[in-house]
This record gives sequence, structure tokens and C-alpha cells, in this order.
Amino acid sequence: MKIALIAHDKKKPDMVQFAIAYESILKNHKLYSTGTTGTRIMEATSLEIERFQSGPLGGDQQIGALVARNEMDLVLFFRDPLAAQPHEPDITALIRLCDVYGIPLATNMATGEILVKGLARGDFEWRKIINP
Repeated sequence: MKIALIAHDKKKPDMVQFAIAYESILKNHKLYSTGTTGTRIMEATSLEIERFQSGPLGGDQQIGALVARNEMDLVLFFRDPLAAQPHEPDITALIRLCDVYGIPLATNMATGEILVKGLARGDFEWRKIINP
């Protein structure tokens, strides 16, 4: 499966902790991330991640393009709902694309845990039919 890992600045520590906790599951998949988030995860784990630009510089749009081409299976985007983001339209567009194309999306750690545990159980096998 192809998984995107994205986190706003105040949520980056949560994403790093999440990646450490679920490294044994995540290591079996192709991982993508926006710039700084990917760097921080790779520094804390042995995970290999294809990094894009940081979110404000277009990384959210780069991941959105993969969603629109059905080349992304899961998006874990730990958002900070209490901080204004200068690239909010890009964030909204990415979330909308996940909804349009039926891509599972977690915007917080609790939902992320449920999705990753489902991934480990094989609950995402339907994506192999849609995206062989």
C-alpha cells in the first residue's frame, strides 16, 4: 500500500511517535511524506520515505496529485485545528480529493491508529482491486 504521512508543525511530534509505535506495520508499505515531517520520521526510525516539498511549498498538492491519479491508498494527516495555516486551501483540497476518490484519511492520531491496525489486519485488500 502507498501511505502519505503529513503533520502540521505542532503535530509533528505526534506523527513521529506514531511512526515509532507502528514502524513494524509501516515498514511493509511505500511511504510518502511532506518535507519536514518525512525528515523527522526518518531520523527517529528506520523507515524509508519518499519526501515531497513541505506543505506550504506545495507538498500537500503533490500528494493530492497522487490521490487524484489513484496512486495513494491511505493518507494520515495529523492536522492542528487550532492554528491558522497559510496554505489552508491546499489542505482543504487534499481532504476533498480523498473524499472524491474514496481514499481513507485520518486527521488525528486516534483515527490513524484505527486505520493502521486495520491495515495490519488486511482490511485494505479492496485497494488492490481498485489500484492493482
